[in-house]
Amino acid sequence: MSKSEHITRKVYGSVGTLTMNRPDQHNAFDDVIIAELTAAFREFGQNDAVRVIVLAAAGRSFSAGADLNWMKRMAAYSHEENMADARGLADMLGAIALAPKPVIARVQGAAFGGGVGLVAACDIALGTERASFSLSEVKLGIIPAVISPYLLERIGPGPSRRFSLTAERFGAAEALRVGLLSEVHPDEEALDAAIADLTALILKNGPAALAACKELWRAVAAAALEDRRDETARRIAAIRASDEGQEGLAAFLEKRTPNWIEE
Repeated sequence: MSKSEHITRKVYGSVGTLTMNRPDQHNAFDDVIIAELTAAFREFGQNDAVRVIVLAAAGRSFSAGADLNWMKRMAAYSHEENMADARGLADMLGAIALAPKPVIARVQGAAFGGGVGLVAACDIALGTERASFSLSEVKLGIIPAVISPYLLERIGPGPSRRFSLTAERFGAAEALRVGLLSEVHPDEEALDAAIADLTALILKNGPAALAACKELWRAVAAAALEDRRDETARRIAAIRASDEGQEGLAAFLEKRTPNWIEE
């Protein structure tokens, strides 16, 4: 794997952890870090040894969003340069959301602006009671455009509108209520234990089925209502006939462990 200056890679068993390692800057990202994180997710996505990906952050903050120095540089960009820069951010979020492995966000602290988008792009997000959030873009005269599809999918239009218009800071309990977080734990020790339990559950499931599940929800959401019957029927027929589908059914009927579970 290639090395990154600000992204630490670690594989333990079948779990790959990508840690944003810029604590002094509250893990704010610029074009360099965006490229590094995009590459890291694509590498883990293609690594058969990695079956679950955890996105974590060093220090007290999860991510403060865009780096201030990067924003200063962007202020002098042309329209074409701004478009290229925005596409880089979109590619990073897409690399997270479209990874063929389940992605879990480990949110130990504050996530602001684009940092909220990082959380929303993950499949599941667990946090501590100290986690806090703010869609702070309008305070800077900008909008949370690139992260908006992931916010809509995760928390829906109502909370997305409110938090993007007020730029208010909200805590872990409210994030749990609106669905941005799936679980809240008292501290980082409890958070890590919960993530270990969650990854253990996920690793009992078929790797190809997990990837197909992620594709399923995107396809169903994008399909017109009248097309969803054929789309879902096609997908279940294909997975049933696959090697993994046949192995899973045989293991169930024969009352044995399927071959994707390490004994």
